[in-house]
Amino acid sequence: MAEVLVVVEHSGGEVKKVTLEMLTLARELGTPAAVVLGGPGTAAPLVDKLSEYGAAKVYAGESADLDGYLVAPKAAVLADLVRSVSPAAVLLGSTQEGKEIAGRLAVKLDNGLLADVTALAADGTATQVVFAGSTIVKSQVTRGLPLATVRPNSLTPAPAPTTAEVAPLEVAVDDSAKLARVVERKVEPKGARPELTEASVVVSGGRGVGNADNFKLVEELADLLGGAVGASRAAVDSGFYPHQFQVGQTGKTVSPQLYVALGISGAIQHRAGMQTSKTIVAVNKDAEAPIFELADFGVVGDLFKVVPQAAEEIRKRK
Repeated sequence: MAEVLVVVEHSGGEVKKVTLEMLTLARELGTPAAVVLGGPGTAAPLVDKLSEYGAAKVYAGESADLDGYLVAPKAAVLADLVRSVSPAAVLLGSTQEGKEIAGRLAVKLDNGLLADVTALAADGTATQVVFAGSTIVKSQVTRGLPLATVRPNSLTPAPAPTTAEVAPLEVAVDDSAKLARVVERKVEPKGARPELTEASVVVSGGRGVGNADNFKLVEELADLLGGAVGASRAAVDSGFYPHQFQVGQTGKTVSPQLYVALGISGAIQHRAGMQTSKTIVAVNKDAEAPIFELADFGVVGDLFKVVPQAAEEIRKRK
């Protein structure tokens, strides 16, 4: 079977969940081959996890040029690899960097691009959810191979252990790809909570939380459940919580085992970012709130009374 190239999303020597989803998807299309792009020594810590999820080969593109500039060198190296191996498809994460690499790659290859897909069939037909989740469309590229960015949390990653062959990639980047240099990196402090898009439990607060101080109630419940904290756009725009924790159409897409919505009305833009959650629990004092149409369990009541009671019951069971 032809190779399916999966461009690895990684951070701090760990493979991100969207990569494991893409490897799972790639097994339905051909033979998964992971592509690691970064500075010297980037690939080695990632190989075991990539093998666990079915990567038969790991292409290791390692060079200071890939780490010291923005995404143009990565797109150039990836384009050379695609021309060399003629894969059945190329998958990238639908993240900020993944989408930019994909756009540049499409131009370099004179290839069509399928953006933000949630599924990809063996014949190259992509499924995309549009208009804030209200419409599902099917599409195909009309020029070139299936080149797609995969929406995080679109499917459940499944292990398929194998032993990956590591193949070094020659990195030859011309000056035209070195026009934007990285001069400084600042690592955002990481707390004890799991990363929002990879958490199995997410507790989100909305406008109904009232103010930034009251978000401590959301954080407390999230910590008791071992989950991440999210926020609706209304809460973020009101300054209750930082923007990077926004869940929704213009924020992050999550698909945890448990999603708890506190004081969130459930506008379609928010639902687009969490409606694939396995179990949804909503607390809202408005019985007509749209979130209840989506919730598996709903509590009509004052969250400032309901949440402390729930927290107390959780503590009793620990």
